[in-house]
Order: sequence, then structure tokens, then C-alpha cells
Amino acid sequence: MDDRIATQLLESSRISQEQLADAQKLSAQNKSSLGASLVRMGFIAEPEYEQMLAQVYGVPAAQLDDRKIPPDVVSLVPAEVASKFQVIPIERAGRQLTLAMANPTNIFIIDDVKFITGLEVTAVVCSEMAIKRAIDKYYDSADSLASVIKEMDEDVEVVEDATDEDLGLAAAMDEDAPVVKLVNSLLAEALRRVASDVHIEPYETRMRVRYRIDGVLHEIMNPPMRLKNAVISRLKIMSELDIAERRVPQDGRIKIKIKGKKVDVRVSTVPTIFGEKVVLRILDASNLQLDLKKLGFDPVGLQNLLRAIASPYGMVLVTGPTGSGKTTTLYSALARINTPDTNIMTAEDPVEYNLEGINQVLVNEEIGLTFAAALKAFLRQDPNIVMVGEIRDLDTASIAVKAALTGHLVLSTVHTNDSSSTINRLVDMGIEPFLVASSLNLILAQRLGRRICKKCKAEVGPASEEVLRELGWDPAKGTFSMYKGRGCPDCNMTGYAGRLGFYEVLMLTPTIREMILDRASSSDIKKVAIQEGMVTLRMHAITKIQEGITTVEEVLKETALDEFE
Repeated sequence: MDDRIATQLLESSRISQEQLADAQKLSAQNKSSLGASLVRMGFIAEPEYEQMLAQVYGVPAAQLDDRKIPPDVVSLVPAEVASKFQVIPIERAGRQLTLAMANPTNIFIIDDVKFITGLEVTAVVCSEMAIKRAIDKYYDSADSLASVIKEMDEDVEVVEDATDEDLGLAAAMDEDAPVVKLVNSLLAEALRRVASDVHIEPYETRMRVRYRIDGVLHEIMNPPMRLKNAVISRLKIMSELDIAERRVPQDGRIKIKIKGKKVDVRVSTVPTIFGEKVVLRILDASNLQLDLKKLGFDPVGLQNLLRAIASPYGMVLVTGPTGSGKTTTLYSALARINTPDTNIMTAEDPVEYNLEGINQVLVNEEIGLTFAAALKAFLRQDPNIVMVGEIRDLDTASIAVKAALTGHLVLSTVHTNDSSSTINRLVDMGIEPFLVASSLNLILAQRLGRRICKKCKAEVGPASEEVLRELGWDPAKGTFSMYKGRGCPDCNMTGYAGRLGFYEVLMLTPTIREMILDRASSSDIKKVAIQEGMVTLRMHAITKIQEGITTVEEVLKETALDEFE
């Protein structure tokens, strides 16, 4: 049947020979049908695929997603039969039963359903993806769960630390084994896909699991609703949280080992109107890049940053939104200056990775161990270098500035849009301009954008004048080639694989310090910094387009146009 579908698609010019080859490769890799692969890769829309199936088979097509099937009709066909044969009953009129099938020419399946129901069967065609969604929705069956797990990594071993042995896999009752396997498979699959977060979300009629891959959420599966509480309880047991408490948020941690690799997983639960939502942050130390030279800085920016962190005193601030890689940059800086003759202390919330040779303190505001309190304590611990997770208030900012002015190198983060606005943020907090000017060495603003997949990268032609203007690039300077990923099995059909940083490094020169003392605006400081050689976030991102590393869409999404008042 796949051959007939391929022939019809090619003859109708709906897909190219190259797209067909890519889909056949994915189909063989996932052991799925050609049609499912074509839809997943975005080469053909699912409704269009179903209409084509109707033409090939000569039977009507059924739109299951928009249809509400009565429970008494669903119950006519047992869940195990529907799951095994990939069929679902959708309508009954007297002695006539309408059956949605992925392959309506299979008379053996039709005969079996006739025998089970005692009714006459009329077949209609539907995509296997839609039938699977309907089975998950209407049957809430363990069979659909088993098929999902089978599609994932079957040889999964998730082992808690010895200290957690009493709460480990052995503690699960036999009847909970499918839940244990599901949770283990979700974690293993997240690690395989290099996901940073797993979202497990309950809704009124369904449960959803999503992975955040390269900063973008992707829906992975819909486990049966009846397993909702069991899955959440399993995760709570693993992270030593209170199973009985479902009214307040909870935070925990799991240490697991998957195929010999040890991984930390941070667990956060929040009560919603339909149950608890769980988010798992996966902290895989093997993916942590601690070499500043490999993070993608421009040569001048890297040189300025290395000079700033090599200074014996002063303050280096990293700014950017949540998830922009600030922690990775700070860890990379600490790793470079971590030597046996330095005392490095950090205050973090939370401690994401353990760094050898660095004293890391976990902030706990409930017991009064705030960033400010930790910083005060550090100054009595004979430190050379201090890292504060975030400057949130005047108290923390004042102590950090004091430390920077009294012979310590201070590294921290602030939430601002760019490097120049960080200066005014500190002043707005209540720090005097002369203290800001004296203590600051460098401000680094950063964003993360997705990399084009190297396996399916293709040139899409030169940038048009309209695109250049949208980027803020003067067309008079000439155009440049643009690239995109076509989508392949290696990048899960997204066209992107991995992420890269866009950086803006503002060095505090004598001119900039004078402007701070004169309370100059952020835009004026930025103008002067550019004149002195600073590369802005947008400028740096454009160089990554020119190098064929990222796309125009990613640059427009992650960086703002350089405009001055």
C-alpha cells in the first residue's frame, strides 16, 4: 500500500522524490507507515492524506478529531481489539456499524469485528495517527500505553542512588509496574532527545507530556487519564516529596542512572484545577560546555571577557531572560579561573551542577539564607572570587558592590534586556552612580538561538532587501546567503539541532564610566559603546546567519532591532 501512496503522491506532484526518500528513511527507522512519516515531516497535511487514502481505497474518509463518539458505540469493540487492529467504531444505525480503519481492505479484521459485535460492518478510512489518538481518548487503555512505551526505549534502566534504595524501583507494587516503566521511559527518551525539561500536564479529559528541546516545547504523548495520579505519585516517591500533599507546590530532586550515565533531575509540582502539573528539569553534566572559547563569542568580546574575569577585583554581570544560558556562561568563567590558589564561593538557587574545587551554597529563603545573607557570610570566609546567582534587590546589590570595591572579583546575573540598561537598573535599585562606575568591569548580555541541523542544512538563496531591512542590515552593504534545515530524522523533523549563544559584551571604558557618573541614558551609553567597538546582540546574531549557523527566524525571535532615541 505504501507503494501506491508514494506513486499517487508523486504523480500528483504533492511531494518531491527527495521528500519521499526522507520519509521512507524515517518510516524504516521508526517502523511506521509511509503516510505517518509524511505527515510527521510536514510534507503533507493529515486531512489531505486521509482524502488521498479515500481515493486509493475507494471508501469514505472519517474525520475523528472533530467527531464525538457515543460511549455505547465505543464499548461495542473491546479496547484490546481496537488497539491490536488499529480500528475504532464511530457510529451505529440499527444493525449497521461504521468502523474507522487504517486499512479498510483487510476483510479478516472486518470479519472479526462482525463476529464480536454481531453487527454488519461498513468500513471508512482514517489515518493511523488519528485512530491512535481516538483509542487513547476513548478507551483510556493500558494497551495504548504499552504501545507508546514500546515506541520508546525498551532497554531502560533507571536506578536511584543507594541512599534512596528504600524508595526505589523495588518499592513499587506489581500493579504499578506499567507506571514505573512509563516514568523510566519518559526520562530515558528525554535524555536521548537532549530535552532540557519534561512537562507532565493534567487537563479535564486528557493528560499531556511535552519535552522542551532546544528551547521549544514538543508534545510527545497522551498517557491514559487513569494513570494521572499514579505517574505523579511515582515521581514524588522518587524525589522524596509528600505524596499526600496536593494543595501546595513542592520541589525535589532525583538522581538517576540511565545506561551507565548519571543524571540529576530537578522536580517541581504545582497544583492546577485538574490535578498537579509536574515539570522535570534534566541536568545532564555531560552536555555542560565549560570552555568559554567554544561558546561562540566574537574575538573582541571574548578577549574583553577573559580580561575582566582575570582581574583581581571588580564586578562582572551577565544579563538575559530565564533560559538564556547565563548559568552556563558563569560556570564556564569560574571553570577557567578555578585554580588551587583561589578560594571561590557561590550562592545559587538552585545549584544546577556540582563543580570540583568550588564551594557552592544553596540559597534557602525559608530559613533566612538569602543571596544577601550568603554574600555577607562569604566575605568572612576569605574569598578571592564570589558568584551570586542573581542580584534581585538593593541589599544584595549593595553587598556585591562593596565586595567588588574591597578586593574581590564578583560574578552575578541581572534580568535586563541588554547590557547598557543593566547600569540604569543598578542605579534604580538605589546604588549610587559613582559606586556603579567604580565597581563594574564588564556587562555581558546574551540570548540562545537554535542551530541549523548539519545533516539536512540547505541553502535557500540570498536574503531579500525586505529581510535585510527587518534585520536592521543596510542593503547597501550587500546581501548574504541564508540557510535552513529541511527536516530529517536526526533533528526530529524540526530543521534545528542544538543551540548557540548571541552575545553583547559591554566593557566599562573610561568614557562609559564618565557617562555613568553623568547619569547618561541607556541608549546614549549603547551608542558610545558601539562607537568604541561593541558588537550588539543583533549584530552578533546576524554574523551567525552569515556563517550559515542559524536562521533569520531565530534571530528575529531572540534579538531586538538596534534603535536609538
